Amino acid sequence: MKGSYLNDAFFSRLETLALELRANLGGFFGGKHLVRTYGQTVEFADYREYQLGDDIRRIDWNLYSRFEKFFLKLFTDERQMHTQIFIDCSASMGKDMPEKANYTLGVAAALGYLSVHNMDKVSFKLVKGEKAEDPFGTIVGKRSFFDAISTLENISFENESDIYKAVVGCPNIGSNDGLAVIISDFFTDSDWKKVVDFLCFKKKQVLLLQILTPDEIDPAYTGRVNLIDSEAAAIEDSKNMRIKIDRANILAYEHALRDMREDLRSFCASRGADYISVCCDQPLERMLFKELLKVGIMA
Repeated sequence: MKGSYLNDAFFSRLETLALELRANLGGFFGGKHLVRTYGQTVEFADYREYQLGDDIRRIDWNLYSRFEKFFLKLFTDERQMHTQIFIDCSASMGKDMPEKANYTLGVAAALGYLSVHNMDKVSFKLVKGEKAEDPFGTIVGKRSFFDAISTLENISFENESDIYKAVVGCPNIGSNDGLAVIISDFFTDSDWKKVVDFLCFKKKQVLLLQILTPDEIDPAYTGRVNLIDSEAAAIEDSKNMRIKIDRANILAYEHALRDMREDLRSFCASRGADYISVCCDQPLERMLFKELLKVGIMA
């Protein structure tokens, strides 16, 4: 895809970053994410008094010689996170808009790379219709990651998608194991609020990432135009219309867009989820290094 961000120079600039979780993690052992429970690493965390059934190999005999009581050494625990990235593949996300498609795939690939670079797992879920396709499975390691993204930029954006049915019906979505990211423009009738509630119920950290084009943020149309819905089933579809656009129409659209973005922001805040809205003409690395750092997803 022309203008793709997916190249070695782009990925090399991401290696100073890492994904961060605010919530405690119940994923697999072997990662780099410190959790509040105690585990098997070599880094000392605390002491506690011995209880019947504890492993006597953890007793600190130096403390016993001083206090004549048994104390156990406790060590920090590190877990592996699973990053699940849901990519809205509806027509409005990329059909006839290569800059939006490239930006969407660039963000998804960046988040995926940060996962495998920091010993985490990642999976890309392609939301098409009412299903979330999983063409690559769970990816672990950079070699598997680069094999996957070599075909990721060839995905097509077409028709409509139902984010709610796709996410809720996704098998093996897991629980309390990491970060769930939904990348979309959210120009949809699907109930995205139920999606956020579902993922929060699954004890995941949630990020909604809204990607818009400059024309979607600040349309410059005037006079009589034919508005064609890119997701319409046919040219005669009732979603398509011929309309005369005047200043009142532009103001109404601006108010509707502002209300939608505020609804996304406020609802996510009420659920402890994160929301970022970005224009695809903004440099991708600026978004990664600024917006994601601002909400605390990266460190």
